[in-house]
Amino acid sequence: MLWRRNLFAPLAALALALTASAGAGTAAAATDTTVVAAAPAASATAPAADDFGAPGPYATAVEVGAITTLYYPRDIADSDRRHPVIVWGNGTGGVPLVYRDLLLHWASQGFVVAAANTPMSNLGISMRASIDMLTGRNADPGSVFFDRVDLEHIGASGHSQGGAAAIVVGSDPRIDTILPIQPGPLANINAVRVPALLLAGQRDSIVFPALVKAFYNAADHIPALYGEVRGADHFTVVGDPGPFAAPTTAWFRAHLMGDRTAGAQFFGPGCGICTDTATWSDVRRNSLALNVPAATP
Repeated sequence: MLWRRNLFAPLAALALALTASAGAGTAAAATDTTVVAAAPAASATAPAADDFGAPGPYATAVEVGAITTLYYPRDIADSDRRHPVIVWGNGTGGVPLVYRDLLLHWASQGFVVAAANTPMSNLGISMRASIDMLTGRNADPGSVFFDRVDLEHIGASGHSQGGAAAIVVGSDPRIDTILPIQPGPLANINAVRVPALLLAGQRDSIVFPALVKAFYNAADHIPALYGEVRGADHFTVVGDPGPFAAPTTAWFRAHLMGDRTAGAQFFGPGCGICTDTATWSDVRRNSLALNVPAATP
């Protein structure tokens, strides 16, 4: 497909550049070994309750495996709670390192992020395998994840081809919500039975906003929102996620953590993203989303 060929080269080049510049603080992938790298602790000053773009309260760690890279709260073994899961799919030719800042941001907010290592994620096979792997780790008394993973609350996300994979994986009964970012066209949203936030870039010339709107228009059987990030191109989310950090965090906090303040960003008459014209060039909510109260997303 043309969109795949156009996307592969820039993402592959960016992955190589990021790998070369990552330094000692980043774990390197290995075929049959696991490497753990811890990130510095978050600031001692807690962010405001509605500042979803600010780093969360958790120091983070990275574990690179053969199939999945995990981003998670560093002290999860000593946590007093179970942590929800986000499974992630890369864009064509990409690897989790390309999206490291966004995935670490979610981990700092208390999520276990399971990013499929595959650069061809469309079928969602590795994303589903990540859930299976975490299920095993959660049941293993010798694992740092033992009884600390909230397998009852799992979201799926990804960028470009990985965004399409998030839609594909959205048919899995273990998934509670999906958040495809500039998803490629090879997916069927009719099989999804959970709430969806579909994100587009106003200036995306690879996955045009119209393609994302087509998914939104087809999603009339689930609560669905369409958000078009003002000025964003196809690679705005890569590296520093910028305007994508706050709304994606709020969406997952609302649906996987029951955060009512986060839910008010999308639902109810006060819908925060609906009035934020500095961030959004277009926001749409279908009839089912309009009926979701802000307090109970």
